Amino acid sequence: MTFLFKQFIVSKYKISFASIFWFTLAFVAASVQSLKGIAGYNNYLIFKGVFVHTISKLNLFSTYPLEYVDSNHYGSFFSLIIAPFTILNDSFGCFLWCLANAFILFYAISKLPISAKQQHIILFISALEMMTSIHNVQFNPMLTSTILLSYILVKNRKDFWATLFIVIGILTKIYGIVGLAFFLFSNNKITFIWSFIFWIILCFCLPMAISSPHFVVQSYFDWYQSLTEKNQLNADSVMQGMTAIRFLKRTLHLPNIADIYFLLTAAIIYLLPIIRFKQYYHTNFQLSYLAFLLIGVVIFSSSAESATFVIAMLGIGIWYILQDNRKWWVVSLLILALLFTSLSTTDLFPKNLKANFIRPYAIKAMPCFFIWIVISIQLLCKNFASTKNINE
Repeated sequence: MTFLFKQFIVSKYKISFASIFWFTLAFVAASVQSLKGIAGYNNYLIFKGVFVHTISKLNLFSTYPLEYVDSNHYGSFFSLIIAPFTILNDSFGCFLWCLANAFILFYAISKLPISAKQQHIILFISALEMMTSIHNVQFNPMLTSTILLSYILVKNRKDFWATLFIVIGILTKIYGIVGLAFFLFSNNKITFIWSFIFWIILCFCLPMAISSPHFVVQSYFDWYQSLTEKNQLNADSVMQGMTAIRFLKRTLHLPNIADIYFLLTAAIIYLLPIIRFKQYYHTNFQLSYLAFLLIGVVIFSSSAESATFVIAMLGIGIWYILQDNRKWWVVSLLILALLFTSLSTTDLFPKNLKANFIRPYAIKAMPCFFIWIVISIQLLCKNFASTKNINE
């Protein structure tokens, strides 16, 4: 694996500064968390518990205070993803898990249909959020990769494998469901449909090999119950509810409007660009819609926390490199995102400011929401046929 990693870096990036910067941040974050002891890798223990409890046929979503703090919110398929790391010492397993997340996301970015220079820009834009996610020992970088790879494989007419990554995303953290939108760009829609059905059945059943059919089926019912309860708790949490909905309700003084109205409006905005059938064939339109999905799946989720925003910042990076003329307002929006999305929850901002303004008003989601609106307008109004595809 080390040899392949070195070969990939040397051949693809020629040891670029962007790749050094990316993996330095990942290595530092992974080292810090793995050396802290249990307090540093509690989330890793939760992930490990998914595998251990699947084998032992114990409820995946119960609390286990003797093993870790908090509870699991990932589907039973996740037990197979974390399995290879569980045979290692916890500290080393956590370290490799963090690096694996950084490497897989790096790989996915390198496969986007854009130039190496544009890939470097995306790496720089999303690097701090990647580091934040790793500091929290999260799965989000790998989850982001499943969304990117599902699009990339559809783009390359490999729908069979594309749907595998969509299913992995769905059966682990639901967010991967946005990958179904890439059906619109598929040239093999029949293959896409039967492949998705094949993978959803296979991946649903695979955990049964280390557990039992009854346990796995029950686990998905338990997962639904767990997510329902978590959604209710997140509604009042300043740490979890870093969403565009919280930002709008607080800043517009509309506390009594139900979230469903915001979600329905967002859903309609998501659907409107779909009627522009002739634009489907242009790579820039596809990448814009990819960025649209990556940002929206975070800022309209009730579970958005700081470590989740690596998904949104990746979307912002893709949006930025697509801009034909990077006028002052484009650069301003990017700076706003870097300051208030990537840095606002770090120690660079005063604690009082974070406690009384940044978190209560979900300021982390603010730049993402503004850029999401800009992308929606571009998707609805811009003629992508009149611009040269970014990969041409």
